[in-house]
Amino acid sequence: MLLDGLQLPLTTPFYPDGRLNLHKLEHNVARYSKTPAAGLVALGETGEPTLLSEEETRHVLRSCAAAAAAEKVLIAGVSRDSVAGTLELAESAAEFGYDVMLMKRPSILRDNGRVEHRKELLAYFQAVADRSALPVLLYSSAAEDGAMLPAEVVIELAGHSKIIGMLEGGEGRERIETIKRGTANFKRDVTVTSVFSAVTGRMLSRSEGAEAKDLILATALTDSGAAVATPSKTVAKTRTKVVGFQILAGTTDGMLESLRGGGVGAMPAFAAAAPQACYEVLAAWKDGDEGLAQEKQERLREVAARIERQMGVAGIKFGCDLNGYYGGMPRLPLLPLSGDERGEVEALMQGMRN
Repeated sequence: MLLDGLQLPLTTPFYPDGRLNLHKLEHNVARYSKTPAAGLVALGETGEPTLLSEEETRHVLRSCAAAAAAEKVLIAGVSRDSVAGTLELAESAAEFGYDVMLMKRPSILRDNGRVEHRKELLAYFQAVADRSALPVLLYSSAAEDGAMLPAEVVIELAGHSKIIGMLEGGEGRERIETIKRGTANFKRDVTVTSVFSAVTGRMLSRSEGAEAKDLILATALTDSGAAVATPSKTVAKTRTKVVGFQILAGTTDGMLESLRGGGVGAMPAFAAAAPQACYEVLAAWKDGDEGLAQEKQERLREVAARIERQMGVAGIKFGCDLNGYYGGMPRLPLLPLSGDERGEVEALMQGMRN
């Protein structure tokens, strides 16, 4: 699966009393599907995945897949501490039509400075990749203590045929360059459109369904004769592209440095509130205008530092409210912003309307 471009991490809406609000989630997904984002991410860190029950998790995955445009790559955050639990959720995500699963380091294998857990990490990710119906995107998180994945572990895992890339939560260009060098020999063929955009499983299913429905019996057109196929729709042409181990920036202020280090796209949390502003950094880079990309990145630095890093989910959700997406309040024990904080977000997001 091609992971180029902006992979937009969704928030999870709740009613004021804390119940899951699937109607608003579907509204958001439908609207995000009209943005330039290449893909949508359900239950990443900003989706508050640890605050959902297993049943709610499946409701969110199903609703996102049902509301998303077929052309958008769908990524499901399905990490659980056990291999069995992760595989169960991955199977559900595959049934709903997801293209990729996002996995982070299990909490019981976090780096505490005393135990490295290298063998256990390799066993965990390889066991899931061996049996999963979906390709795996690793998540090396800097937001949680001990959740980063050692570069040598990532390089070894990259040799697995089902592990296609990594979401890098740090900002270090040097680390990304190290991983790119270590994975340079790992190449894969991915299916893309004629303009080199990703081809999702839902696009293929839709084409196959349209082709099947276009079969018309000749007896419906003439008095007798054999059945003939008269396709009224042309199935979209696809081609193959060779890609390496694909690295995505996991922070808003780390997008440009990741691209300079060899990254292919980004999954910044702030994209849920301002997808266009985040996309513009990637678009300028792709167009070869590094100066404009730098300008667009600088515009987001203060926003990233204050809203994304310090205010977290509550700040991003309020940013969503400002831009016409439903953010609402986070689920307890997370708290909403104060009045002063809301005013600060409004000031920081001046001019970032979508």
